[in-house]
Amino acid sequence: MSIVSRWLEYLDRNGIRYSHSVHPPAQTALETARAERIEPHDLVKSVIYFCDTGFGMAVVAADDMVDLPEIGRLLGIEFIRLADEGEIGALFPDCELGAMPPFGNLYGMPVLVDADVAEREYIAFAIGTHRDVARISMADYAKVASPLIAPIVATQGFLV
Repeated sequence: MSIVSRWLEYLDRNGIRYSHSVHPPAQTALETARAERIEPHDLVKSVIYFCDTGFGMAVVAADDMVDLPEIGRLLGIEFIRLADEGEIGALFPDCELGAMPPFGNLYGMPVLVDADVAEREYIAFAIGTHRDVARISMADYAKVASPLIAPIVATQGFLV
């Protein structure tokens, strides 16, 4: 079963209505938005971090920056950094590197979603490959991912 088929099956099993599209290969979230012909702010990306308590996932718009110090403050942790590619590859062996869907909860990690993203009716995201995007309602996403919602976007800092 392909990467995408497994993810779409997961959405089906959870009763989540979705749309799925395929575009030419795109390596970054901004390239994916261009390939999908959507505004970068309408696509979310999964940013993986490592901290005192282990790995976690931050979900922000493709054109936003993650505020790692703010995540640390929110979680009450002292040490936080971005995960490196080797760590991400080991954490998500069933996804192409950098194309992880925003379901960190399925990998045993907390999920933080930016407050602006949480206010949207729908979200779009890479679904395991650099060619596939899924769109689901934010309500359905919140139901299955159980994210912590907080303002986690920086105006300066780490662009990831």
